[in-house]
Amino acid sequence: MSQNPDDGLQSMIRNLSEKTGKSLAEWLVIAHAVPDEKHGAILKRLKTEHGLSHGYANLVAHETLRTAAMYSNDDDLVAQQYAGSKAGLKPIHDALMKAVAAFGADVEISPKKAYVSLRRSKQFALIQPSTATRLDVGLNLKGVAASGRLEASGSFNSMCSHRVRLASVGDVDAEVMAWLRQAYEAA
Repeated sequence: MSQNPDDGLQSMIRNLSEKTGKSLAEWLVIAHAVPDEKHGAILKRLKTEHGLSHGYANLVAHETLRTAAMYSNDDDLVAQQYAGSKAGLKPIHDALMKAVAAFGADVEISPKKAYVSLRRSKQFALIQPSTATRLDVGLNLKGVAASGRLEASGSFNSMCSHRVRLASVGDVDAEVMAWLRQAYEAA
């Protein structure tokens, strides 16, 4: 009789300690010490430095990334976006968030690793610190012609039809807020 995937995973986790001398929890501590915490880097380090087989290294890498995602909170993701050279852009982000909060209680704010998604029934905008000197607002404004500051999104983000580039808090003006409101109402 074949096992379902969950049974197989649980069996591997039980055998991990027996085969390697360390529990999954102990391997997670080791794996979280990998500087960039990308799957390939974790996998390589566990195999080369710790002698794990590919199967066990893959299990630990997947569990490491899953637990990191479970325990990261939204504030941490936003703080990471505006760390270092992009710290000066945080006031622009804050001004946008304050203004969007006034749209209604149905605005869902969903931080990702590189940007913050703004949703209603679907995504209507995103806020992304793109360079050290510029924050981009992606907008879903299907059918609206690009003009002036309201650019076609191009390769910026395939989930948005338009983009507005902001370099200062003063750039968060009535024109930008009107575009955001229009995208919000269309969502």
